[in-house]
Amino acid sequence: MARMRIWRVCMYLAALGTLVYAADPAWNGHTSPESTKTGPFTPYYVPPGARSYDSSSPLLQYSGDWRESFSSGFVQGSIRKTSAVNAYVSFTFTGTGIEWFGSMDAKHGISEVFMDGKLAQRVDGWNASPLRQQRIFWMFDLSASKHTIKIVNSGSHRNKALGTTLDIDAFVVTDTPQSNQTMLALPPPDSSSNLASTAGTAQQPWNLEQVGSTGVHAMQLAVISNSHAIIIDKVEHNPLTISGHPAWGALYNLNTHSVKPLNVKSNSFCAGGTFLSNGTMINVGGNPVVEDITAAADFGDVDGLQAVRIFEPCDSDDVDNCDIYENHSRIRMASPRWYNTVLRLSDGSAMVVGGSKKGGWINNSTTNNPTVEYFPPKNIAGKNGLPVELPFLVDTLNSNLFPIAFSLPDGKVFMAANRDAMIYDWQNNVERRLPQIPNGVRVTYPMTGTGLLLPLSADNGYTAEVLLCGGSTVDDTKAGYDISSQDPASSQCSRMVLTDDGIAQGWQVEQMPRARIMPDAVLLPDGKILIVNGGGTGISGYGNVKDQVGASNADNPVLSPVLYDPAAPTGQRFSSGGMPTSDIPRLYHSVATLTPSGKIMVAGSNPNLDRSEVKYGTEYRVEWISPPYMSGDRPSFAGNAPDKIGFGQTVQIQVNVPASASANDVKVILMDLGYVTHATHTNSRHVTLQSTASGNTLSVVGPPNGNVYPPGPGWLYLMINGIPSTGVKVMIGDGNDPPFDQGALTNLLSQTKVDQNERS
Repeated sequence: MARMRIWRVCMYLAALGTLVYAADPAWNGHTSPESTKTGPFTPYYVPPGARSYDSSSPLLQYSGDWRESFSSGFVQGSIRKTSAVNAYVSFTFTGTGIEWFGSMDAKHGISEVFMDGKLAQRVDGWNASPLRQQRIFWMFDLSASKHTIKIVNSGSHRNKALGTTLDIDAFVVTDTPQSNQTMLALPPPDSSSNLASTAGTAQQPWNLEQVGSTGVHAMQLAVISNSHAIIIDKVEHNPLTISGHPAWGALYNLNTHSVKPLNVKSNSFCAGGTFLSNGTMINVGGNPVVEDITAAADFGDVDGLQAVRIFEPCDSDDVDNCDIYENHSRIRMASPRWYNTVLRLSDGSAMVVGGSKKGGWINNSTTNNPTVEYFPPKNIAGKNGLPVELPFLVDTLNSNLFPIAFSLPDGKVFMAANRDAMIYDWQNNVERRLPQIPNGVRVTYPMTGTGLLLPLSADNGYTAEVLLCGGSTVDDTKAGYDISSQDPASSQCSRMVLTDDGIAQGWQVEQMPRARIMPDAVLLPDGKILIVNGGGTGISGYGNVKDQVGASNADNPVLSPVLYDPAAPTGQRFSSGGMPTSDIPRLYHSVATLTPSGKIMVAGSNPNLDRSEVKYGTEYRVEWISPPYMSGDRPSFAGNAPDKIGFGQTVQIQVNVPASASANDVKVILMDLGYVTHATHTNSRHVTLQSTASGNTLSVVGPPNGNVYPPGPGWLYLMINGIPSTGVKVMIGDGNDPPFDQGALTNLLSQTKVDQNERS
């Protein structure tokens, strides 16, 4: 296939030798107890705040013929075993999660796991070679109440098995989170906030449900197909395992809520990502090897700072053969990057923006990487594949990580970092500085706000307007011991039209009903914006400031979303009528995205070094927010929607519309659902396509060029009177690879070393 051409070229280049340098842990933050005593990885792990119950605990009730064995290789030195049919163990606990640990070998059979009286899973304990302290079963989406797990020996086994052994080594219980018990209430919004009144109006309720568990913590999230989303995490003790270690990536089935682990090899801690014009997703950057003071185990991961991880298009419901590929000797960045932003450009390639050269917290001149580079590599500003210096990323120190960036309809790039913003002509390497963000508000990590490019339409000439919300006015030159988790976040939202007149008018300021640090802003098909997640006080990160809550630098989680209508008059844009309230705090490392169904998927939150169950602990539970339109009379595609639309191409789409409407009322919305991490929704996009109706047939015209919609995957939604259809995936453009410069790639590989961050 054409999209493989880039990778084949890379693979044929000569491999470069890996150089080994003295270890530099690249960490200046929090360390947890025992984290400096690394040992070999074992799946058995009791995160801070969780409880372990050994097989000999009096709370475990055994029935049938069980025997006890002793060895130093078992948890607490003992294990309980049975081969008797229908023998069982029962354990009643209070918490939101349960893990069963035991041994696996050729003599183990199939067990049935019942949760609260219902069959949850049939578990096969067979393995060709003996393994101890293995995670046999886990469930993390339980209600915060009392539960009973019952494990029964079915007496059956696979053909290869030599027996029907079932054993119990230990249970680990995820406690009912303290953060769900003692939530701190925020003050009500004051009368000056721009909250549209809902008194006396009939508001259709929004719905919130908790269904599913991600298996790996959801630090990074992107929808890849009609049926699946990809989740990427840092290296830590996740319950989902692969190849003898925890999985740090997974494919999440949006329909069945099942998860498939991905074989991520390097540490993708605080990386970025985007899709390319050929549909390939890249995941870029990360952190060094997790060892020494950065973890409690030797996971066997490799350095992620220069990594470019490749995920080929995977559109089938069957994802068994879908995985991540990485080969740092042939596919890598020129420079190490942590907390970088990755943006798809108008030619379908990726711009990698800024970041830190190694791990840290608040950026500084010694760790700053004030450059951009491209994937595939380009010869820009005479650099021939090497990084291009960006003075903007020097001037915006210190709070300038995960820059907010959007590809604009004129082909240039908007960029915001700290309190500043600019328009960048990347093809000519020219910066145009914009007015400073008002009132001292900082909008990038760790004073993290969020931002979006507002909806584009031919009706307004595809005029670009940006929105930045939340963040903090905390001084980024302060030391961590002078910053508190109780410092107030910002409620400011700032808008600017990116025309000469709009820039001259400057930022237009309004206030959210609640201040938020680390909010997620999710574009909806109707053009409105759901703002969700985040805290009312503190800043991003963990283990750095005073008054930490657990290890969190932030506190006072904001548990209810708010809706923002960019088309409404000033003073009437925010509304919260019928909004649900969650009981799950979503602070640092939380994500949210629109899904094809029209629901919003909300996941993550882990302000901790590793998996933890202290306040605020690691979240694997998934929530689904259903806007009122989910219960409306929705339009639909009558036949197969086009799988590709070229620029300016007219395609015919058959539609079904409600009886009260006609196809003339249909708007066709093209969306990029984005790649979400750390409150950055860089590639999110909403474009109203031009269309005309004849009967129930729509003639739909593709976007005029790659400036208006960068070539690559998108989602089509039909919209009638504010009610959308289910979205369908479509490729915009010709689906070919982004431009490839052999000379730039060759120069990059010859001028850089594999995982060179230890030397730098």
